[in-house]
Amino acid sequence: MKFNYQARDQKGQTQVGVVEASSRESAFQLLGRSGLVVTVLEEAGARPIYARRITFFDKVSAKDLVLFSRQLAILFRSKVSLIEALQTIAKQAEHQTFREKIIRLSESVEGGTAFSDALGEYPKVFSSFYVNIVKSGEASGKLSDVLEYLADHLEREYELNSKIKGAMVYPAFVIFIAIAVLGLMMFFVIPNLSAVLMSTGQELPIVTKVVLGFASFLRSWGWIFILLLSGIGVMAFRYIRTPKGKRFMDKIILQIPMLNSFVRMIYLSRFAENLSTLVSGGLPIVQSLDITAKIIGNDVYKDIILEAKIGVSKGERIGQILERYPKEFPPVFTQMVIVGEKSGSLDTTLLNVVEFYRDEVVRTTDTFLSILEPALIVVLGGVVGGLMASILLPLYQLSSF
Repeated sequence: MKFNYQARDQKGQTQVGVVEASSRESAFQLLGRSGLVVTVLEEAGARPIYARRITFFDKVSAKDLVLFSRQLAILFRSKVSLIEALQTIAKQAEHQTFREKIIRLSESVEGGTAFSDALGEYPKVFSSFYVNIVKSGEASGKLSDVLEYLADHLEREYELNSKIKGAMVYPAFVIFIAIAVLGLMMFFVIPNLSAVLMSTGQELPIVTKVVLGFASFLRSWGWIFILLLSGIGVMAFRYIRTPKGKRFMDKIILQIPMLNSFVRMIYLSRFAENLSTLVSGGLPIVQSLDITAKIIGNDVYKDIILEAKIGVSKGERIGQILERYPKEFPPVFTQMVIVGEKSGSLDTTLLNVVEFYRDEVVRTTDTFLSILEPALIVVLGGVVGGLMASILLPLYQLSSF
């Protein structure tokens, strides 16, 4: 969107003009970087509803970040200066909001700001993990290598997350279709058939009575049922978003039979992946553990990693702390960490662990889907078939007389 502005430059002279930015705040930042003190800023005419930008789509996706990191690593490795690399990437970036942020990054770096500090100005896009990795590369003079580590890490994490999310698409689609079919039957098909059955005057089977009664209940009081479920869902969602609710759910999800082993593999892979990348990037082990704890995504594992951080700062080894939690960190995982610490190759050892658990997650996901898909079809087909049979059975009996 465009904004009309009035501002004073460093000499105190007044300037007026138009600036294009994704939001009012972005326009202020953009003008401020040009050395202007904004006195008036207003949107340059309201747009029609169909032309307005939906802020929900302004969020930078994981795919955009992966592509940015890989392109930056390639350009920097090819001896292209950081400023030129950022300007080049900005020109071909499809995401408008992200393009603006990359342009501002190049302006900040050109103005003398460290790249890591410039990244830190956008915490919603670049996590503390990302910023600290870049900062370590700047401090060690190995920014090119660090950008390669970072790009590889983000690609592996994106592929794993995409695999897991993609596995849920088919079951969700089947369940949605089944609910839609059942809804149509309950509200349209069964009421018409029930009128026919009632007009015969014959005694209906118990199953048929139950189905007709349930359909009648849904038509009369279904809205209360839907409101009740919606209310429970909203309250549960709001509770989960609180620190207490998140901690509760993090504990529960690690105790659900069959699911817990799969979830543990995901967190173990994430822990090993992040810690390996941070250590490879040159960060001290204590700082690496602190950053990993913040981005692990589960409070149970976060507490253990923070305990490991405190222990390492006192001279203990990571493996010694992890051995106290055999449920969360299996003996094989812990032993690999101990070997890596003793050999001084913790980052390499953790990468081997990552490969193992990533493969296990993929295999488990494929196995789960191969079982779930036919099971869903059988169960949902049985439910729909049972409903139809309960209605058609009386009609069949009637026609046999």
